[in-house]
Amino acid sequence: MQETTEQPTLAPEAPDGLAASALQAEAWAGEPFLHPDEDPAVALAPDTARRRALDDALAEIEAGAREPSYEWKIRYALMLGLERVLSKSPPRLESGTELRRHQIDALAGMLTELIAATQVEPELNGNGAAAEVAEAEAEAEDEDEGVHLEERAEELELPREHVGKDPGASRRYRFRHPTASGKTIAAAGFVEAARTLGVLILTHRRLLVSQFDRELKAEGYGGRFEDAILKGASPKRPNLVTVQTYAWFARHWSDLNPAAYQLVIADEAHTALGEKTSQAIRSFSDPIYIGMTATEQLIAKQVSDVFPASIDELPLGDAARRGLIAPLRCLRVPPAAAISSVPIVGGDFEERALAAVLDHTALNQAAASLYRDRFEHTPGIVYAAGVEHAYNLAKEFRAVGLKAEAVSGRTPPVQLAETLAAYERGEINVLINAMLLAEGWNSPRATVCMHLAPTASRRVYQQRIGRIMRMHPRKEAGVVIDFVPKGATHNERVVSLHSLLDADFYREGARVTPAPRRRVQRRARRKLSPAPWLVPVTPDVKRRLAVIDREWQRIDPRFLDDDEQLYWATIAGRGVRFDERVEFVKKFTEGKANRGALEQFLNACAAENPNRRLRLTALADRVSMTVDRASFDDLVTLVTQAPTWEKDRVQGVRTLLRALGESKVDAPEQILARWTWRLARSTRKVQDRRASAEFPEAKRLLGALANSRGHRHEENAAKLVNAALDQSREVGAALLASAEGYTPRANQLIDAARERLGSIQEVANALADNLPAPKASSGRSRRRRRKRKKKGKAQAQQNASNGGAPKPEQETAPAAEA
Repeated sequence: MQETTEQPTLAPEAPDGLAASALQAEAWAGEPFLHPDEDPAVALAPDTARRRALDDALAEIEAGAREPSYEWKIRYALMLGLERVLSKSPPRLESGTELRRHQIDALAGMLTELIAATQVEPELNGNGAAAEVAEAEAEAEDEDEGVHLEERAEELELPREHVGKDPGASRRYRFRHPTASGKTIAAAGFVEAARTLGVLILTHRRLLVSQFDRELKAEGYGGRFEDAILKGASPKRPNLVTVQTYAWFARHWSDLNPAAYQLVIADEAHTALGEKTSQAIRSFSDPIYIGMTATEQLIAKQVSDVFPASIDELPLGDAARRGLIAPLRCLRVPPAAAISSVPIVGGDFEERALAAVLDHTALNQAAASLYRDRFEHTPGIVYAAGVEHAYNLAKEFRAVGLKAEAVSGRTPPVQLAETLAAYERGEINVLINAMLLAEGWNSPRATVCMHLAPTASRRVYQQRIGRIMRMHPRKEAGVVIDFVPKGATHNERVVSLHSLLDADFYREGARVTPAPRRRVQRRARRKLSPAPWLVPVTPDVKRRLAVIDREWQRIDPRFLDDDEQLYWATIAGRGVRFDERVEFVKKFTEGKANRGALEQFLNACAAENPNRRLRLTALADRVSMTVDRASFDDLVTLVTQAPTWEKDRVQGVRTLLRALGESKVDAPEQILARWTWRLARSTRKVQDRRASAEFPEAKRLLGALANSRGHRHEENAAKLVNAALDQSREVGAALLASAEGYTPRANQLIDAARERLGSIQEVANALADNLPAPKASSGRSRRRRRKRKKKGKAQAQQNASNGGAPKPEQETAPAAEA
């Protein structure tokens, strides 16, 4: 057979020739190569993605092709369609629905990947070259929307790591948007871009097949719907849309007509990870795949193994901040039943063992009362541990006056549809289920999500809360009820909203996801009010300490361990304000913090708080309880030497002396005596004035002692000691507090006299009596001082404006008085 050496047909380089070639190719391919106001020389420059599409299209036209080949469509048609959709301002669907920013981002990300892919040669293997993996006996398709976890465990298994060549991997993409953010509309955007392609949409439940049919028809694509095209059959139209389940696809992929579909949209892509489903995707390898998922860092490795290329990531927090989903508030309820004995099988709690622990009449009644008392008739969803548990809960919910119904896989399809419709009409407010409503079901009015059956699966948890994240005019925020301890960290087996989002702290009733940047006025009031306290829940030590540093005023110390309580008490003692003292006292008197934290709080407050009154109050409170030797020694050093106590040293010494006098210090007598006279000496000037006021000879005796040396010094010491013992205990203690010997004999005389004055407690009280009590400072007196100061400044300014001369009435006033 003779080989051909013909060169491929290329588009002419002249602008007019490029435009004409583009119009010819557009009529052939059904997608524009030039958009309005574009320069052909720029848009179709050599080696650009569109120019390559144009050159290959012209080559197929010259070869006699009446329509684009399968390979050309795979490589270029979706790229051109996305450029067409995104060139409009704003991008719209067939029905006129405008795409939102995050949906546009998903389409733009896909366009970027496809443009880059034009630089790589396509690898098509003929849709079926891989070995078939059909089972000997095909299992019946799971058409029941209420199937339980164990009934579809095989589909939920994570895939074994793929080994060997995966030819279609480069054409499998994924994007992640949170539940309720409008992934279906984004999917409709891809359908709009693929107006010349056959589209196969896969989802995991028959209920969602109907939902896709309904929503795509509402957006104007009803005319493209067609049943699956099998081998030997031809589609009625080249741009058909088929919606099927993963279970059907896993069994029938080898029967599909390989030329009918060029684009496959995989809804809830994380559910396509079962061994048979993922193998079917790899085997039906030629189309472009777009996997949509709401899972956020849950099973990313497994999703990326089947759908390697990421085209857009929209975290849950960003979606809430943009106002795409409702914010979430959280209420933690301490669990009444221990589930530590329930095993985890296949990534989640074993259902029967969990139901045996939770399905008890008392617990069901408590759950019903909790819902009624906190949320009344607010629409919500309750997740139970099993079908029987769901029906038992519904019975108790109705017994307390709530309009509740249970639904499950046992519910007939017609009855299920009627129940869901009644929920939408408001005839039912609480839907109770096991796994039926975890994915795919949409109800914007649903506000409360109660996890009566805890889960260890982050994927299951995120799908559950997705049911309450849809926006609704009467919904201020979704409310999540987690049955975990209030201080539970992310290390717990049970997944909570805070562990899912890796939040640093829990504040009851507060928003866990952010509010929209532009707050929209809502008619609905919030169902939960934020509590004034919070507690760190992150297991990371540095982040926990950062929460304590930042939020120490609102920390509830009862949920902190002993070391963290001491750290919190230190931070609080340094920064607490005088008007906050009452609230902080409650945290200690109500038993929220241990005694060690209280002592540390008072120590830190006395040492480092900038408010003088608080320091004095904290010192008095600290010594009102028994103080150990080391702590009191620190207090003595603090009061006698710290610069912060320079102006309040006398009052501080008086407080400590009173503590010694009242036997509040646990230390030996010798140490108590040393502290007593050390404190007295630090207030020597005040003691001197007291002694001189009561005993006129005090100054002379102290002066003679200080100015003498040798034998004369010892004689003066003896005279002072005798005089001190003849006076009252207060005056004698004041004299001896100021006395300082220069010889051993003089010091012996002074020390002996100090011991003869009385017990340590009596001497300490006497020395404290010599010191003035703190002045009572009231807000009224401070206001008066400020008023007088302000009046004085105004008078000085007036006198300055008069040249220093007083007013006439000021001159005549003395004369009138005379």
